[in-house]
Amino acid sequence: MPYLLLLPAISSEVIGTLSLKASDGFTRLWPSVVVVVGYGLAFTLLAQTLKSLGVGPTYATWSALGTVGAALGGWLIFGEKMSPLSIGGMGIVIAGIVIMQWGSVTR
Repeated sequence: MPYLLLLPAISSEVIGTLSLKASDGFTRLWPSVVVVVGYGLAFTLLAQTLKSLGVGPTYATWSALGTVGAALGGWLIFGEKMSPLSIGGMGIVIAGIVIMQWGSVTR
């Protein structure tokens, strides 16, 4: 069950982050509202997730997948550049999450 809360927590964080860009420095109302709602939901769901899962691997997963999601969203929605080096970095971030998850299981 906690992993079912973690996925929408990550999605909400990505939506909030992408809306920060769309808000144009909080000068546009509706994207600014989405920022507040997105982050509020993300932190609420993350807090519920942390009732059952360890903080280290959970936060690493949340923040890393949020980072990758924001980078991909920036590329898809805002036409931001994505270099092979950036893609490789995202792979390293995901590998780090996997390693942390393994480490939390094997202790």
